[in-house]
Amino acid sequence: MGTSAERVRRAYRRLAEVDRAEVWIAVRDPADAEREAELIDARAEAGEELPLRGVVIAVKDNIDVAGLATTGAFPSAVPPADADATAVARLRAAGAVVIGKTNLDQFATGLVGTRSPYGAVRNARHPERISGGSSSGSAVAVALGVVDIALGTDTAGSGRVPAALNGVVGVKPTLGLVPATGMMPACHPYDTITVFARELPAAVRAARAITGPDAADPRSRAWPADVRLAGAPRPVLGIPAEDDLASLEPFARAAWREATERLAEHADLRPVAIAPLLAAAKLLYEGAIVAGRFHAAGERVTQASGDAATGLDPTVAGIVRGARDVAGWEYVRDLAELDRVARLARELLAGCECLVVPTAPAHPTIAAVRADPVALNARMGTFTNFVNLLDMSAVSVPAASTDDGEFGVTFIADAFDDQLAVDAAARFLGVPAEPWADARPRLAVFGAHLRGQPLNGELVALGARFARDVVTADAYRLYALDTAPPKPGLVRVGAGGAAIEGELWALSPSALGTFLGALPPPMTLGPVTLSTGQTVTGFGCEPCAVEGAVDITHLGGWRPYRAGAR
Repeated sequence: MGTSAERVRRAYRRLAEVDRAEVWIAVRDPADAEREAELIDARAEAGEELPLRGVVIAVKDNIDVAGLATTGAFPSAVPPADADATAVARLRAAGAVVIGKTNLDQFATGLVGTRSPYGAVRNARHPERISGGSSSGSAVAVALGVVDIALGTDTAGSGRVPAALNGVVGVKPTLGLVPATGMMPACHPYDTITVFARELPAAVRAARAITGPDAADPRSRAWPADVRLAGAPRPVLGIPAEDDLASLEPFARAAWREATERLAEHADLRPVAIAPLLAAAKLLYEGAIVAGRFHAAGERVTQASGDAATGLDPTVAGIVRGARDVAGWEYVRDLAELDRVARLARELLAGCECLVVPTAPAHPTIAAVRADPVALNARMGTFTNFVNLLDMSAVSVPAASTDDGEFGVTFIADAFDDQLAVDAAARFLGVPAEPWADARPRLAVFGAHLRGQPLNGELVALGARFARDVVTADAYRLYALDTAPPKPGLVRVGAGGAAIEGELWALSPSALGTFLGALPPPMTLGPVTLSTGQTVTGFGCEPCAVEGAVDITHLGGWRPYRAGAR
């Protein structure tokens, strides 16, 4: 991959080669970015751990980057930001280099990528078609291969629609997992910073780097103690009932059929009537929730003397101005409706790890959107607008590329079940599922809880994640206990021990406590030393349990014994 400095130089060469000025609002001086990259290389050579060393990133221009103005695609005398947004600072601390700020639908209001005085951002693969918004420039910068990662934001689908329409991955976290410090709001409190990448593992690594509470953001949240770290090997996935797919264009309907066939290879699909969710989505623009748009941008819009003369996009300005007169009682009414639908959504999706939907129902041309800017924009949010309103997480991935446009699917999970969406999306793409939440290995198993054994489902039900195969130090003996179902007993001995095969699993702290609380005698949990010298929590048994039990140490593990027993 080369040094950080080499990767930065390559990014600037690619930027010049594609010649897509409308993607960018500001580009850093190449010499400054290269000097920063050289410092990163020096830090790495000095032994500093930099998981994102040399990753080149772009940042949507409603997120602060120190030394660059944050415009929100509204030309005005904005001073440069004094500091990086928390998400940007965390990426830089991990070794990434920012090369510029990207174009967007003004004030992050839109799903089309055409609502900017800096120009309509053309699609990366179909220049006559929209790129999707509002994070248009970020998605296109990634799709064109200028940067490795780009930050966007998402309120109504802005981190997902542009991903689908440009054939890249868009990761939209649970609200609050990524701090909003340094992000210009669009419709508080339903905004979040998102990640674009060409590959899912890279997107998750970047998302992991920026996840975590920030004292400066009162709405930032940490992973809960009972966070699920993995889903079932073959999950149940909800998909929209046929009546809920009426908005799909013919090419999208055909692509959706193919996508569901691929999904069925790795999951059990359950049609779900999601009409209540689609109805709730309309509250974002057609209900009182739109008041958040005036709170975010109303002052700048009302102070402007005119639209075109001041750089205001007329469609955006109309939306913001129209949000001014929402009554307080109307806002409370719509919040109550969202609470009702959120509860209903969890009832509808009970037993499903994720809901999978088309990311967007169409891929219109720029000309078509200019002719009908409001209706087509609303249509683009059919399957995205409800997600943040209902406090859910989502991952959008490419599914099909056709002459009629690009098509993607989105995996939607409950709040803090982001990993389940990632895992399901990874199976769909056929790529490794990168861990996002804290997946430190916490439990070693040696018998009935191994993969493929009768009690492994107990770990799966707790959201445990397989980490790796392990072998103990040669200080243990293994016995076949007389239990139902059959289990082994692992006992540490002073002499005459052997190495025993097992598995290491990651569980949340709460899940480990639940597991321990349900542990039946004579099984115990305690320290187990591995062949690497590492000590982990693992299965053992009460010493009295091995009296009269069959010693199977010579087989080296439970699986060989069970294979012979059968």
